[in-house]
Amino acid sequence: MKQLFTFIITILLSGSLYAQKNGSITGTVTTSDGGVAGMVSVKLAGTSYGAVSNDDGVYTIHNVKPGTYTVTVSAVGLITQIKQAVVASEAITVNFSLNENKTQLQEVLVSASNRSTKVDNPSPSLRLQGPLLEQPQNIQSVSAYALQQQQVISMSDGVIRNVSGAMRLEHWGDLYTNIVMRGSQIQAFRNGFNVVSSFWGPLTEDVSIIDHIEFVKGPAGFMVSNGESAGLYNVVTKKPTGQNRGQFNFTTGSYGLYRADLDLEGKLSKDGKLLYRINLAGQNKGTHRAFEYNNRYTIAPVISYQVSDKTKLTFEYTLQKAKMSDVGSFYVFSTKGYASLPVNFTMYNPGIEPTNINDHSLLLNLTHRLNSKWQLTTQAAYFNYKQIGSSMWPNAVNEDNTAIRAVGIWDAKSEMTMMQAFLTGTEYTGSIRHRLLGGVDIGSKNYMADWGQSHELDAAGSEFNLDAPTYGVPSNGYPKFDRVTNLEARAVTAGGLINQRYSSLYAQDELGFFDSKVRLTLAGRYTYLSQAEWGDDAIEAKKFSPRVGLSVTLAEGLAVYGLYDQTFLPQAAANLVDGGNVKPITGNTLDFGIKKDWFDGKWSSSLTVYRMLRNNEASATANSTPQNPESFLLGQRRSQGIEFDVRGELISGLTLTANYALTDSRVSKVGSSIYAQEAGIAVGDRVPSYAKHTANAWLSYKMQQGALKGVGVQGGFSLLTDRISDSWSVNKVKLADYYKFDGGLFWSDNKTTVTLNAFNIFNKYLYSGSYYEWLKAYYWQTESPRAYRLSVSYKF
Repeated sequence: MKQLFTFIITILLSGSLYAQKNGSITGTVTTSDGGVAGMVSVKLAGTSYGAVSNDDGVYTIHNVKPGTYTVTVSAVGLITQIKQAVVASEAITVNFSLNENKTQLQEVLVSASNRSTKVDNPSPSLRLQGPLLEQPQNIQSVSAYALQQQQVISMSDGVIRNVSGAMRLEHWGDLYTNIVMRGSQIQAFRNGFNVVSSFWGPLTEDVSIIDHIEFVKGPAGFMVSNGESAGLYNVVTKKPTGQNRGQFNFTTGSYGLYRADLDLEGKLSKDGKLLYRINLAGQNKGTHRAFEYNNRYTIAPVISYQVSDKTKLTFEYTLQKAKMSDVGSFYVFSTKGYASLPVNFTMYNPGIEPTNINDHSLLLNLTHRLNSKWQLTTQAAYFNYKQIGSSMWPNAVNEDNTAIRAVGIWDAKSEMTMMQAFLTGTEYTGSIRHRLLGGVDIGSKNYMADWGQSHELDAAGSEFNLDAPTYGVPSNGYPKFDRVTNLEARAVTAGGLINQRYSSLYAQDELGFFDSKVRLTLAGRYTYLSQAEWGDDAIEAKKFSPRVGLSVTLAEGLAVYGLYDQTFLPQAAANLVDGGNVKPITGNTLDFGIKKDWFDGKWSSSLTVYRMLRNNEASATANSTPQNPESFLLGQRRSQGIEFDVRGELISGLTLTANYALTDSRVSKVGSSIYAQEAGIAVGDRVPSYAKHTANAWLSYKMQQGALKGVGVQGGFSLLTDRISDSWSVNKVKLADYYKFDGGLFWSDNKTTVTLNAFNIFNKYLYSGSYYEWLKAYYWQTESPRAYRLSVSYKF
C-alpha cells in the first residue's frame, strides 16, 4: 500500500509539473448562418491530439506541447478547413466558420451516418463520455443501415447475427426477443431504461422506431444499477434531427408478408426550435406454419423543443399494437425426437381467439448544459403493456404419436414507472483529466398475469394425431375463459404477480493520464431493491458494487482494456421446488480486450476474453412450462469465453460485419437444492441454454461507378455448433448444428433503394427446443424454410 501510494503521488506531481509546460487549444465551430456546428472533428495534423465539438459547437484540445500546429476541421462530405496555431504554456483560441449552413451540415452528418454499418460513439442514454474505442468494455452497435441491408423488420428478426455470441433459444416467435449472450439471457433496454418486468417481456420492438441498437457485454451497472452480468441490449429510438425530410418503405415477401412504414420529420416553428418526427408502420405477416399470423401497427411521434441554447426537452410516445395467433402455436411436440415432424407442421387449430396486445410507452427527456464542461440529464418513462390471449401446451404426448392439446389463458398487464437523473462533466487536476458521472435511478414495476385457466381441445379416444393431423372443430370444442373477474383478482388466484421497487446511487470517475492515453475508471453503485414474486412476500436487498476499468491507447486507433465489475440483479424465480425464497443474483466479471480502428476509422475490430461468476441463480426444472413455471437454486455458475467482432467499410463500396464467439458455461458450485442432487447435477456440468461456438458474417458490395453504378450484391451466414438445450432434463440430447445462409441483390441511388433477399437459401431444417421431462417428449419450434423479401425505399 505504501508503494502504491507513493506511485500515485508521483504520477500526480509529475502530471502537475507536466501540465505547467503544456497549453491547450479551444474554440467554437459555427456555420455560415450563425448556427453552432456539433459533432465536427477537430484535429492537430500529424499528432494524436483531437476533439469533437459538442452540441454548442465548442471544442477543447488539452495538454498540447508547445509548438506550431496545423489545426484541421473536417466532417464527411465537407471541405476540410485548416488554420495554423502556435501553442505556448497557456490556452489559445482558434475558431472556425464552415461555409455550409446548419441544415446543410446536419444533412451531411445524418447522410454519412445513414450509410454506415459502423457506429463510433455511444448514445447519450449509455451516459458515457468519449468514443467506443476508449471504453473499457465490449460494446457493439448495430446501425440502421445494417438493419436495412438485411431487411430486418423487428428486434427478433435477425438482429443478433450482427453481434458476437448472441443467440435465441426459446423465444416465443415474434412476441418476445429473449436474447442469450455469455450463456445467460441479457436484459432489454430502451433509451437507457431497463424495460424487463417479467420472464417474457418486453414486446419486441418494430424496426420503424429504431435508430440503432447497442449491445453491452458485462454488468454495466453504471447504466442501470442492478445490471445483468451477461450484458444488455439498448434500443435507441429515432429522434428529430432538424431536417425537413421523409422516407417511405414497402416490403413484401413469402408467407403473406405485406409491410409499409413511413418516417417523417421537420420543423414546427420557423426558428427551428420546435421539431417533430413521426414513424408509422403496419404489417400483415403469416408464417410457414398454417393458420398463424402476426399483424401489427406502430405509431411513434417524437417532439423536441430547444428551450434555450443550453436546454432541450424531448417528448416521445410509442404505441405498438399486435393481433396474433395463439402465442404457443410455434411449438410442436413428439416422443420421436427433434425434427421428427415436417418443418411446416403445426399443432395449432384455427378458430382459437387471437391474442391482442397493446403496448404503450411515454418518455420525457430534459437535458441542460450547465457550461461547456457539464451537462445534467433527467428523464422519466412510463410503460403500459396489456395482453388478452392464450398459449398452447399439450397435457399429454403419447408413444403412438398422438397428443391431447390444451389451450391456457394468458391475460397479462405490466406497468413500469422509472426515473433517471445523471450529471456528466469533464474537469482537470493538473494534467489528469476526469470524466465524471453521477446519478440516481428509481423505478417501480408491476406485472400480473392469469394463466390459471386451461381447456383441453382433444378428448381421450379422439386425440390429435401427429402423423395424420386434422384441423376441424376440436372434439372438446373451443375454450371459454372467465374474464368477468378482473385481471388482478385472477392473477392473485393464479399466482401470477411480480412486483419490483428499486433505487440506486452511482458515481464514476474516468481518470486520464499521459494526454489521456491511459484511462482508469473507478466507479461504485449502491442499490436497494424490493421484489415480490408469484404472490409471495416481498424480499428486500441492499448492496454496494464497485467497478474498476483500465483502457490504454497504444497507438492511434489502437486500445487495450481490462474490466472488473460486479453483478446485483433481482430475479423472478417461479415456484422453488425446494421451498424457501429466491435471492438476487450476485457475482463478478473480468474482461480483457483489444480494440482497433483501421484505415482512418472506416472499419473496426475488437477481441475480448472474459470470465463471469453468478451466485444464487434460479434455473428452470425439467418440468417447468410457461403455464406452470418452477425453479431450483443452482449454486454457482462460471461462464468464460472469447468474443471477436469486425464491422465497417473495408474498401470503397465493400462493407463487412463478422463475428465469432466461444462460450463455455458450467456449474462451478452445487447448492443445497435437493432437486439438483436428485437430478445428479455436478461441478463441471454444462449449464443449459447456449451454443459453444457461434459465427456470423454479412458482406455487401456496391458498384461505385460505370453502367452498373448503384448495383450491389450481398450475403451472409449464421452458424451455431455444439448447442445445448434450455432444460436440465436427464435426457439432455444436444441440438443439431445450426447453419443458415442468406443473400441477395440491391440497387440504390441518393433517393431510392430496391432490395431483394433470399433467406435460408439452402433450405435447412432450422429449429431450437428442449426435452420436457413430465411429458416424456421433445418440443421445438422451427424457423422458416427458404423465403424471399422484396423492399422498396424512397427518400423525399
